[in-house]
Amino acid sequence: MKLLTSLLACFLFTLNSFAAQPVNLHCEYLVNPLGVDSPHPRLSWMIADNRQGAVQTAYQIIVGMDSAAVSKGTGEAWATARIVSADILATYQGKALQPFTKYYWKVTTWDKNGVKATPSAISRFETGMMGMGNWKGSWISDQNGFNVKPTPYFRTTFSTGKKVKSARAYIAVAGLYELYINGQKIGNHRLDPMYTRFDRRTLYVTYDVTAQIAAGKNAIGVLLGNGWYNHQSTAVWDFHLASWRARPTFCLDLRITYDDGTFDTITSSEHWKTDLSPITLNSIYTAEHYDARLDQPGWNTAAFDDTKWKQAFARPTPSQNIVSQQVVPIRAVEEISAKTLSKMDNGNYVFDLGRNISGVSKITVSGKAGTVIRLKHGERLYKDGHVDLSNIDLHYRPTDDKDPFQVDIFTLSGKGTETFMPKFNYKGFQYVEISSSAPIELTKESLTGYFMHSDVAPIGQVNTSNPTINKIWYATNNSYLSNLFGYPTDCPQREKNGWTGDAIIASETGLYNFDGITVYEKWMADHRDEQQPNGVLPSIIPTAGWGYEWGNGPDWTSTVAMIPWNVYMFYGNQKILADNYDNIRRYVNHIDQLYPSGLCSWGLGDWVPVKSVSPVELTSTCYYYADVTILAKIAKLLGKTDDYAKYTALQAKIKNAFNDKYLNVQTGSYNTGLQTELSVPLFMGIVPDAFKARVAANLAKRVSADNFHLDVGILGGKAIMNALSDNGYADVAYKIAAQETYPSWGWWMVNGATTLYENWAIDAKNDISLNHIMFGGIGAWLYRGIGGIAPDEKQPGFKHVVLKPNFVAGLNQFEAAHTSPYGKIISSWKRNGNTVEYKVTVPANTTASVTLPQDKKIYLDGKLVNSVKDYAITAGTYQFVVK
Repeated sequence: MKLLTSLLACFLFTLNSFAAQPVNLHCEYLVNPLGVDSPHPRLSWMIADNRQGAVQTAYQIIVGMDSAAVSKGTGEAWATARIVSADILATYQGKALQPFTKYYWKVTTWDKNGVKATPSAISRFETGMMGMGNWKGSWISDQNGFNVKPTPYFRTTFSTGKKVKSARAYIAVAGLYELYINGQKIGNHRLDPMYTRFDRRTLYVTYDVTAQIAAGKNAIGVLLGNGWYNHQSTAVWDFHLASWRARPTFCLDLRITYDDGTFDTITSSEHWKTDLSPITLNSIYTAEHYDARLDQPGWNTAAFDDTKWKQAFARPTPSQNIVSQQVVPIRAVEEISAKTLSKMDNGNYVFDLGRNISGVSKITVSGKAGTVIRLKHGERLYKDGHVDLSNIDLHYRPTDDKDPFQVDIFTLSGKGTETFMPKFNYKGFQYVEISSSAPIELTKESLTGYFMHSDVAPIGQVNTSNPTINKIWYATNNSYLSNLFGYPTDCPQREKNGWTGDAIIASETGLYNFDGITVYEKWMADHRDEQQPNGVLPSIIPTAGWGYEWGNGPDWTSTVAMIPWNVYMFYGNQKILADNYDNIRRYVNHIDQLYPSGLCSWGLGDWVPVKSVSPVELTSTCYYYADVTILAKIAKLLGKTDDYAKYTALQAKIKNAFNDKYLNVQTGSYNTGLQTELSVPLFMGIVPDAFKARVAANLAKRVSADNFHLDVGILGGKAIMNALSDNGYADVAYKIAAQETYPSWGWWMVNGATTLYENWAIDAKNDISLNHIMFGGIGAWLYRGIGGIAPDEKQPGFKHVVLKPNFVAGLNQFEAAHTSPYGKIISSWKRNGNTVEYKVTVPANTTASVTLPQDKKIYLDGKLVNSVKDYAITAGTYQFVVK
């Protein structure tokens, strides 16, 4: 009996130990990253413990350079004591990290009973340059000027005489590149490195190339593209006039470590050879041209004869800030087969992918040498079935006909079956029209689309009983991803610009659905690069100079405050607040100097409204107020007491000035009572507490008078759904969301949309891109306004989960799931007659408060619990019944 009891205790101990094991280890929010430059990287994990009330009571971190030693609990770099804390994020505080070094780490945790859990699996991170002084290579390019269209090849050879233990390639580029070793393309990234203000910050990428290094002679090949660095196309934003503009250039260090402990570094230098490639034109904005007759097979292999190639040339370093690209990469994430093929004649075909995407197409074809194939990419068709670009080419200002918009040009070599896919471009499209200078035969399988975007992990899911709502969620995510390329953009075809206003509206949608912190942290560094000393930011970031004079009021450039705050709320990490604090403060101070009354009229206002126009001063002042509110909160968090007092006072001044001018205290309405005029003040928190109920009631009445349809632009579109659902009118918000007639999101869906549009009117004469994210706030509202999932400002990062589901009339079933830094949160309900069954899952190491209707009978796991307004729950799964 004693043996049985002992075995049972051992079994339960083992079960508990495994159940509470740390999992999902990340360094700098990446899995086993290479090229880490931070001297104090952030280490994070989750707890795999499904038991009710699961919590981490303590943790210990071990970091070292020997995986076996770390596994045994010894770390020469950093070994913490047992730290009594529920934190799942720690900043490295060990010995100074050395460049080019692999570190192994693990976490051990203790569960709710104080029992030591099984340690995590060993994770790792590897440092990179950790400073510009460690680069050995030279920046090189060819001798051509920036107006030369063909892209350059570069190559060199080297030999290895000893057994290779490991090899890392570090490549920094102004422009775009593809890297090859012994003929093999390295990595699966696209459009590297990501776009920055090139003269202020240049990114490098690190690759593990151990497997590609051969014994004996080896070859390195680099193909350069223009990207935003050498913008040869002409459009209204004047990127072709950028002060940094030059022929693309790169610097490469290939560091090889041998089994005997020695190492070599192969570097870029003037001794490399260069020649022009078959890419005869490449533009990130328009398209790519490729002449297969100019192919040089084997150009990136050791056996290639490069005696006719020229010497490379040394170039100045593009910036004095070469830093590691620690960002989720852009990839061709999804391959999409053509849905239909229409043959116009022997040289003209139109492919339909069946959905709108950002990315490229790949064609496989055979034909005579010199046959010119044009691939026109667009979102619409003319009535005769040909591709129509008239809705997306309006900002292009071509100087000739040599660089047509969204038209790839492929010239065949005539050597059998040939394949072409652009390397340094992406487009926004659903249709591809092929026209050929000579007859060709194509099938539906001849063309494939590739959906490209920053490869952020999906962490959200929404599913409802209303197919239109499901389509809206899907289309919103497609538009969000179509506009994420290392920075958030407005549209993937016409502009590709980092419009700040669009990004504010979409940020919460993105954070609910995707693990995007690395992209947002990178983009906030772009903000810091672009901000002028007086605090002014441009309306598009990055920029070549355009946008400081138009469109950059607080309704757009509030990104500087709102993006860091939103990321903090979703991830619970203060670093992004500290990194950007001075920038937010300078930005707010500048507006305060310009508008000492507290009322701000600087901005674009409620862009692309349905019909009614609200005052710019009303919306911009609300955004200014929100920024000051955020700044005061951050000052308090960071212990800046004087700033906290200063900006709290400024916050009150703005609020009083706004309400003195726009609030009608007799009617409880703002200005003339338009949807935007009521919803934006509610959403931004500028309405006095005593008036919130009346303002919300007036908003609901206004929506009813508008037949439960929208009468807003993008600012009202972001605010209205939350303003209603947060103030007791979720049913009204849902009626708007579920509409299928103009103007509404559902109107787009019933007309075949697979992405969000730029204009409520499908037949509008302008502002009619079919893949924009600026009306994408509804994506976040689905989680918050119906599912009721929200972070708690007092315990951000979903350490405490706020759950306030709305069982809206007209919807029978709803489920939202969001994987927070602690794990998956699920808020799910279904209607069964007059009863609603509500199921919620809260991840380990967190708590939640559940708010349900007070006029109903509430049962929790079968027990009546009506007396409580907010039900406090710990980790686990719970079943409520509302009758």
